[in-house]
Amino acid sequence: MATSGMHGTANGADQNVELWRMRRLIQRLDAARGNGTSMISLVVPAGGQVVRATRLLEEEVGTAACIKSQVNRLSVEAAIASVRQRLKLYSKVPANGLVIYCGSVLTDGRKSKKVTIDFEPCRPLNKFMYLCDSKFHTEPLKSLLEDDVTYGFIVVDGKETLYGTLSGSNKTVLHSFKENLPKKHGRGGQSAMRFARIRMEKRHHYLRKVAEGATAAFLADGQVNVHGLVLAGLAHFKTELSRSDMFDPRLQERVLKVVDVGYGGESGFNQAIELAAPVLSNVTFLHEKRLIGRYFDEISQDTGRFCFGVDDTLRALEMGAVSILIVWENLDITRYLLKNHQTDGTEILCLSDDQMKDRDLFQDQETGVELELQESMPLLEWFANNYKNFGSTLEIVTDKSQEGAQFVKGFGGIGGLLRYKVEFEALQPDIANEFDLEAYN
Repeated sequence: MATSGMHGTANGADQNVELWRMRRLIQRLDAARGNGTSMISLVVPAGGQVVRATRLLEEEVGTAACIKSQVNRLSVEAAIASVRQRLKLYSKVPANGLVIYCGSVLTDGRKSKKVTIDFEPCRPLNKFMYLCDSKFHTEPLKSLLEDDVTYGFIVVDGKETLYGTLSGSNKTVLHSFKENLPKKHGRGGQSAMRFARIRMEKRHHYLRKVAEGATAAFLADGQVNVHGLVLAGLAHFKTELSRSDMFDPRLQERVLKVVDVGYGGESGFNQAIELAAPVLSNVTFLHEKRLIGRYFDEISQDTGRFCFGVDDTLRALEMGAVSILIVWENLDITRYLLKNHQTDGTEILCLSDDQMKDRDLFQDQETGVELELQESMPLLEWFANNYKNFGSTLEIVTDKSQEGAQFVKGFGGIGGLLRYKVEFEALQPDIANEFDLEAYN
């Protein structure tokens, strides 16, 4: 029987780690498939009762007895019994609710493996769910991953208009369109008034089109679907839009800030996010940009209070020097714990999947002795389980911002801010770091 837990709540950076754990768990649950309909998904909401879930399972025992297939019937009955046993461990439903997944899962070798998982999510659940199917249902968990706050952006100038949203670390362009408005000119004579009138009519038509686009993008079923709006642009269009009668009053009252940007389109969108930071202080995207920006500042100033790459980061952790450990959410490195039976000692290797393809055997680098694999685990998962033991804070970041993409590409997606300066070259003068500092410049 495979059992896993994810109990307790978290705040700040710890909640970031718990949300990452949940994303990883959802991926595994979604990939699992069973033989028959013996995979149980049970969600008891915050404030719910264990007794209600227990009574439901008692009723399901009678329903399961009517299943014609003996194999499927026995599997369902066994899963129900396991869930009932797991419920007995709880005298009451935890503060955020209770989630239980149980069933027989088919492995890669088409063998059946019993899985039982129970945990309290890191955010409150508000709906009861019981399903017995050929797969696990993770919809309630996925809803917890959605950021509570979504902001809308309208970037408008005389050439292009863009509508976008920012939620957590997810930046989305909803729609954009281009427009070629006539510019002011110095033609005189009797035509001057006509040219000016045509230009004003086209500006008015364009402003109406922008306002109608905003209504389509940020109103759903008569309700505003964003927490607030930021208007940005090069010229006066953004200000005219905010004051125009054509701009829906429901959207008008949600305008948080009007900012001047130096670009249109997606570049202007990115700049608008930066300039609107004071009113978007809780968005994960901005938190990541500030954090990695601070990391880059340490590098550019050559303070020595930073580390990057697997080797130096692990050394700094062992020294207790890492204040904030920064790791990319899709880090492709596995930690291997190996045993040398000749010396009775252990060794640790951290390798990517590509590096593992070139290794047929684990061998001691000095003696050539084959080493026995004791344990393997994704390095990020190991960090999530152990970062507190080193007195560090773990920040799991994405590559969705320009800074995040640069951190992943230039520094391998792993590094940290240190409490004090560390001379890594003095510690290991014969080992060259895998990543180059010049990648930052």
